[in-house]
Amino acid sequence: MRKKALFFDVDGTLLSEVTHTIPDSARKALADSRRAGNLVFINSGRTYSFLGDIEEAVECDGLLCGCGTCVVEQKKVIFQHRIALKRGYEIRKAMTQYGFDGILESTEGLYVRKERSWIEAFNRLRDSVAGKGTLTYDRWEEESLEFDKFCVYADKNSDKEGFFSFLSPDIDVIDRGDNFYECVPSGFTKATAIAWVLEHHGIEKQDAYVFGDSSNDLAMFEYAENAVLMQKHDKILEPYATFVTKSVEEDGIAWAMQQLGLL
Repeated sequence: MRKKALFFDVDGTLLSEVTHTIPDSARKALADSRRAGNLVFINSGRTYSFLGDIEEAVECDGLLCGCGTCVVEQKKVIFQHRIALKRGYEIRKAMTQYGFDGILESTEGLYVRKERSWIEAFNRLRDSVAGKGTLTYDRWEEESLEFDKFCVYADKNSDKEGFFSFLSPDIDVIDRGDNFYECVPSGFTKATAIAWVLEHHGIEKQDAYVFGDSSNDLAMFEYAENAVLMQKHDKILEPYATFVTKSVEEDGIAWAMQQLGLL
């Protein structure tokens, strides 16, 4: 059997958004697939600084982080793209000027403003991330702060048209729903990271399998010839799915891998 490369989204795919855990069946399936000679990668919108718990929880050959902006293997960064310093500082100033609040995501950490937000949905996200000990509050104003991507929340007073126009020359905006937007440097997606890894390891595109559930998985679903869609999913992925599996809580990852002969 030819070696396969498997790419897994985290939230809503490997990690249950109900129990906030990775099922034992999924952990075992990933380990069994590696022992069968396949390569296993995490492919997440999260940057590396927010993937420590996932890296410890599952056996994998590498992590594709920040929607394609960074690739890590054996805890070493082997590919990375950052937003230019000057542009990053401009983005931070524009974010609040246009009525948004957000989180800056880098390989080294996650950064927010010191002040609590006027957007309660963002405060809930801050509190959730802070519970994992990965937030930094005192570097937002530093011109020397580097980051790879960022996420923002809007409310009824936010100037979406103005801010997104300001970003449009070099930042792609992914609408995650409920006034939440993921912002990634243009030219970088989960698919570009997959293509880089396949070339790096000498694996054919037809031997790549992707697993996902949400809108930021669209690029890899459009790219891959084998696309496994979780039972609970964003409908934007449906035209590109080649296999629909059960929910995370119903051992959907292990079941799909068994059905597809990836164990």
